[in-house]
Amino acid sequence: MDGEPGDPGIILTRRVPLEGPRTLLLGGSGAYALPEGTLGRHLAVRRVRTPFGLSNPVHLYDRDGFRYLFLSRHGERGYEKTAPFVNYRANIYGAKALGVQRIVAWTGPGIISAGFRPGDLVLPDDLLDFTRTRPSTFYEGRGIGFIRQSPVFCETLRASLRASWGKGAAGIRLHAKGTYACTEGPRLETPAEVRFLAGAGADMVGMTLCPEAFLARELEICYAPVGYLTNYAEGVKPLPYRRAALFEGMLPEKSAGRVERAKSAIPLLAVAATRVLSGKDRDCPCAVSMERYRRGGIIGDDFRTWVARPGRRDG
Repeated sequence: MDGEPGDPGIILTRRVPLEGPRTLLLGGSGAYALPEGTLGRHLAVRRVRTPFGLSNPVHLYDRDGFRYLFLSRHGERGYEKTAPFVNYRANIYGAKALGVQRIVAWTGPGIISAGFRPGDLVLPDDLLDFTRTRPSTFYEGRGIGFIRQSPVFCETLRASLRASWGKGAAGIRLHAKGTYACTEGPRLETPAEVRFLAGAGADMVGMTLCPEAFLARELEICYAPVGYLTNYAEGVKPLPYRRAALFEGMLPEKSAGRVERAKSAIPLLAVAATRVLSGKDRDCPCAVSMERYRRGGIIGDDFRTWVARPGRRDG
């Protein structure tokens, strides 16, 4: 799943400095199909060789003088790789190697909560992890990584996203919180599974935030997701099967335009929120999640020495 490992920290392709920007916009579903110019002016692209294989291409963009990095989670030209097979460890490790301190990740979950509708935006504030086979830690075989998971996402980054939205865009609602259930995929959930998730407190269900959020916390990167609600989860509404349609009918046809508008609003929101924080010191728990191990002399300052090689099992 993770691909071929290699020497960490080796940057490939065009020799244009990507080090410098401290923000990564991590694109989810539809990131490969944004209208031209949405992300700003494209300056460079690279991949990072990591112990877990190559990262996805990392692009450098400039938006009105603000430079940031962008990575499309599922592919460059289309939906090339489903959620269970994304190389999460390589992507997060690569971001850290490039000096990233803050990640805004977008995701397209299905709706469970009755208060949501397709085309709304939501800032999840909690997670339910129902993934099963994905490598979920950088610290295989090591005695580190026992990290508190509350707050689940960076509250400083979430607050900046809320403030930057303000009144938002016409016709797009923003929900300031919600619990995201992450399932294994790539198949969608059964009606019984959705009822179970609702009973567990889930407001929405997707496939991408785990282990991505946990891996970012392990490397002391601030991470906050923005969800654009793409469809109703199975059984939430009595929707007929539509042959060959996206989600086979779980997205009402009249809502498709609203969903596209919400997706296109995410890059502008992410850039606005992270621009405000650019250059400011981080004083959130994310930035010091490994401090106990550092103070105990178990790890040093170089994150590359924290990480176990894939498949390592000591003892």
